[in-house]
Formats: sequence, structure tokens, C-alpha cells
Amino acid sequence: MSPDLLAILAQPAPLVAPHLIGWTLTHHTPHGSVAIELTEVEAYAGESDPASHAWRGPTARNSVMFGPAGRLYVYLSHGLHHCANVVTGPEGEASAVLLRAGRVVAGVDVARRRRGEQVARHSLARGPGNLGQALALTRQHSGAHLFDGGPLVLSPPSRTPAAVSSGPRVGVSRAHDWPWRYWLPGDPTVSAYRRGKTADTQPVPHLPL
Repeated sequence: MSPDLLAILAQPAPLVAPHLIGWTLTHHTPHGSVAIELTEVEAYAGESDPASHAWRGPTARNSVMFGPAGRLYVYLSHGLHHCANVVTGPEGEASAVLLRAGRVVAGVDVARRRRGEQVARHSLARGPGNLGQALALTRQHSGAHLFDGGPLVLSPPSRTPAAVSSGPRVGVSRAHDWPWRYWLPGDPTVSAYRRGKTADTQPVPHLPL
């Protein structure tokens, strides 16, 4: 991992999350490669965040969340869907950004075989479970390095989006009103769910590197 990327990811998830919009996660497999440009993410902190998997401290399941940054944390949701997170923050402090949705920019045919031939292109990775399925992720990928030349690669964009929207988190019963979900405004790949609270659209905030 380059020092600049490490400096970005080594900060707390709420600071990192809006900057991950536009990044691309690629998974190279024997059955083909799929690359997804991120359009929606959601930040989760550690023991200070009651919606986080790490709220009650480290366990065998969430240990990857405690670092180091730049790894993938994958969990199984409701026994059905594998959801992917980028681990952030300083080592020893749990922090991760859930990858909620994205645009398939390479390997569309491969993603469609995994998701279903009738699925519209904008829906191939719309929602965290669908994103995980399109990338063929499982719990076996939890802990994988994203910058060591392995099959999973996280790449920064050539150009940062001009603005992102933020609003309450989705699908959690605690701290759901924290505005830690970020998405690309107006993009059809972003999940359709919206709470009643008005979204805030703002320039991508500066990271104190």
C-alpha cells in the first residue's frame, strides 16, 4: 500500500467513508474478474458505535475490524448475503466502511451470471448483499489484503466526485439516525431505500492527512 493510501485509510471510518465514493474494488477469480466502482458506503466505528459489530469489543467474528487498515472484512447477513467492508482506522481501534452499492465497470457478463441474467445492469451491485454476490465474496475473503497484489484490489479514482450526499444509516436498529451513509447523488446504482430525513449534499470533505 502506498503511504498516501495508508494515510487515508488509517483514519476513522466516518472521515474515510465519503472519500471511498468513486474507488473501485476488483476481484480476480478463475471464473473471471469483476470490478465495481463504489457509489454508496456506510461508516461504522467500534465500541463507541452501538450499531457496529465491534460495539461489545473484539470477537472471533469481528477481529478483522481491529486492523490493520486496508483489509477486507466480510460477514454473513441473515444467513444469506455476504457483505463487504473496508477496514479503516488505527490498528487496535475497530473501524470499517460497509460497501453498500456500486457500478459494475468491468466483468458485467461475469457479474450477471452470478446475479441472474434478468437483473438490470444498474442493479447488479445495488445493495451490500448484491455487491458481495457480484464480486463472489464469502467469509473466506475476510481479512484479505486489498493492496498486496492479491486477487482483491482496491483502487482510488482518477478524479474525486464533486459532491456526495449523506444521511441516516440503513438496516440497523441502534444509532440509525447517525448521518454516516454516503452516496453519489442521482446515481441509479444507489440503493432505493430512503428514510424521511432530508439528505445533505455537500462537497467531498477534506481529510486531515
